[in-house]
Amino acid sequence: MLLSRLIARLVIFFIKSIDENYNNTYNTYEKIKIKEENMINNEIIMASGNKGKIAEAQEILKEYKIIPMKELGVEIDVEEDKNTFEGNAIKKAETIAKTLNGKKCIADDSGIEIEYLNGFPGVYTKRWHSGTDRERNLELINKLQGVPKENRKIKFVTAMAISDGNTTISSVEYIEGYVSEEVRGVNGFGFDEIFELENGKTLAELTQDEKNNLSARKKALESLKAKIIKMF
Repeated sequence: MLLSRLIARLVIFFIKSIDENYNNTYNTYEKIKIKEENMINNEIIMASGNKGKIAEAQEILKEYKIIPMKELGVEIDVEEDKNTFEGNAIKKAETIAKTLNGKKCIADDSGIEIEYLNGFPGVYTKRWHSGTDRERNLELINKLQGVPKENRKIKFVTAMAISDGNTTISSVEYIEGYVSEEVRGVNGFGFDEIFELENGKTLAELTQDEKNNLSARKKALESLKAKIIKMF
């Protein structure tokens, strides 16, 4: 009788031990699973290999890990055929997100709009001239030859979009200035040497810190960040 009771107690103890170990193992698995899901949800694929853009995005979107698309071995060339910078940014973000099975993707499009030229070159900023930055800038100055400063207004526009293939949000920011009458400054690239601010300096005559404080891309990323928190 005593032996049978002892055996029964041992069996009950053994079953409880197995059950407890199972629960601990299951709980550990669930925690790991949740952690992995959170890590995936905090990743954003960036449709750019530009180190400057990636660093700026990582600095502003600190809560997320920014991964260049090429690091995943993905090469997707999305045609920029929309009539706005925002439209192109949205198209790129959505196309890449869907290709990557719903991973969040951030994309951008940017360029200049000159008021006297009815917004030219606009979305064709990167494509209207096949020469160097300097040759392109000199051509723009030539197009505005004799035009007074008040009519030489220019905008640098940056559009950013993020999508997971189902939900898409975007932001557009810009800085304003004037097309200078000559190229000036050495601290820049692209249109910096002809983009004159209200203070009379071109972007290429500013320090890097001064340029960063004016950055339309920075403003667009900060605006996008506020929307991401609400939407994703």
